[in-house]
Amino acid sequence: MAREEVEPSTTENSPSGGSIGTHRHLPLVRFRLFEQLKQRNIFRIAALYLVVCWLILEPVHVVFHMLDVPVWANRLVLMLMALGFPAALIFAWVYEITPEGLKPTAEVPHDQSVRRLTGRRLDRAIIAVLAVALAYFVIDKFWISKRIAQPERVASSSKQASAAPVSEKSIAVLPFLDMSEKHDQEYFADGMAEETLNQLAKLPRLKVIGRTSSFQFRGKADDLRTIGATLGAAYVLEGSVRRAGGRIRVTAQLINARDGTHLWSETYDRDFADILSVQDEIALGLARALQIEVTSLTKRRSSEGNPEAYDAYLRGLHARERYNQEGFEEAVADFRHSLELDPTFISAAEALAYTLQKTTAWGFLPPKQGSEEARASATAALAIDRQSAVAHAVLCAVHVQYDFDWSAASRECRDAEQLAPHQAAVLKEASLQHVAVGETREAAYSLEAALAADPLDPNSYEIAAIVYLRAGRIAEAERAMRRALSIAPTYASGHWQLGVTLLLQGKADAALTESQKEPSPEANLFGCALAYYALHRISDADASIQELEKKYADQAAFNIAETYAYHGKRDQALTWLDRALQRRDFVLYTVKGDPLLKNLESDSRYKAFLRKMNLPG
Repeated sequence: MAREEVEPSTTENSPSGGSIGTHRHLPLVRFRLFEQLKQRNIFRIAALYLVVCWLILEPVHVVFHMLDVPVWANRLVLMLMALGFPAALIFAWVYEITPEGLKPTAEVPHDQSVRRLTGRRLDRAIIAVLAVALAYFVIDKFWISKRIAQPERVASSSKQASAAPVSEKSIAVLPFLDMSEKHDQEYFADGMAEETLNQLAKLPRLKVIGRTSSFQFRGKADDLRTIGATLGAAYVLEGSVRRAGGRIRVTAQLINARDGTHLWSETYDRDFADILSVQDEIALGLARALQIEVTSLTKRRSSEGNPEAYDAYLRGLHARERYNQEGFEEAVADFRHSLELDPTFISAAEALAYTLQKTTAWGFLPPKQGSEEARASATAALAIDRQSAVAHAVLCAVHVQYDFDWSAASRECRDAEQLAPHQAAVLKEASLQHVAVGETREAAYSLEAALAADPLDPNSYEIAAIVYLRAGRIAEAERAMRRALSIAPTYASGHWQLGVTLLLQGKADAALTESQKEPSPEANLFGCALAYYALHRISDADASIQELEKKYADQAAFNIAETYAYHGKRDQALTWLDRALQRRDFVLYTVKGDPLLKNLESDSRYKAFLRKMNLPG
């Protein structure tokens, strides 16, 4: 058989058995490409371009946000930078910098190239830019983000309530209907709903919408699906109460707010003495219907042998909701009577401490008397239950508004937030404590949580305005106050607060209009004194401030100081600040960062005053 001749292979085997030949040139080509990229400083140009872009983007984002530039402008800048990256690299590849200027790289003889010198210059530029970037990072972390970036979280919190997905484990408790024959048991029906809400709030896996928001729908015929969407609740509990003599009938039903279907309902016919057991049974039935494990509803809130104590407690809650001096005084008397009947009733003890603190904050009790009574009541509540978040929150408020003891306030607020991380009243006190010491970021976090828990609480929006004003975000402060007034058109001092936000934007005429709408005579005068000055109506401004001094010197020393400071009268402003400190004015804790006091910030006496309050100058 003829032997076939075999053509010599175009490839050879290496001693190690690997194939070489045409493939052996690929690593060499790749190596030469890498060398060319390195020699032409492409890597250096890429690094420098990226770092410089980052340095530009960060301040551009801040400035654009401050000027309310549309979001698309940020995206346009980013797209232009992305397009510029390959263009810069191609340019660096094609051209070389020479002593005579830019020349195509191919036209520069190798012995005349200054690439190495250019590379060293680029290295120095990269080091310098990285140093600037590091400095900016430190400044952003410890200064800019605390004063500018974080407060916007609060601005979006109300939008998040409707935009964010509704939690599957969330519920709103609507006011129970009074079905009694004489319709004289509204206080009892409201109290049943509120106490049921409080019991449900003890379940850690359940988000319970706050009372202020849920009770906004009293007497309204809104569709339950609309109510659920507005409040951000997956489920709605509604009920009714009928009381006759010593017997009660309570009906409760749970509705899926997304489709309107009824998931659970129950009617309880009991003796009034069993009212606390009924509330526990309602909470347990709801927990089972929502498939939530129950571990925290077994603790008694009161002696079952004192339904009269419970009735007095419910009357106190109802009286307090009037939010006037008579209502507060009536509530305090009811809570004290409840505790006389049952000294271990923790709900009444908490309510007494909270109401005393609010009565003092609203100016219906002298600061010293009210603060000491609130402190004593909160301490008594903690003696009954060391886990009382409300009592810790009250002590936090006393330390902030009367003691000016910031470390003690921080400790109490931290304890309260740990015990009740979703309770709006606790979170609002924590936010104000952070505002007092200039911690705008932390104030925003606490307030955001408060708004999520109680999205229709006008007081939370007022606090949001306080946070914004101290962050220099005046337009957001205006929107927050408008939201507060849209929820509660008669909200105390709301028009005055809105007027301040308008005034600080240079809208003096609008500020005067809002101040004149303010029903509170004191706040009306205060707002007008500011607006008149901005409108150069000096005689009217002076007349308003003189009337303030004549009528409200005792309870408005801080507001008078703000007015004089805004008028540029430093001596008078500092004199009234000292008066406010002597009498422990209950809004003096907001002094740090107050924009109405801006004219005092360069005055050494003002810095000394802040040190008297244990605040940094």
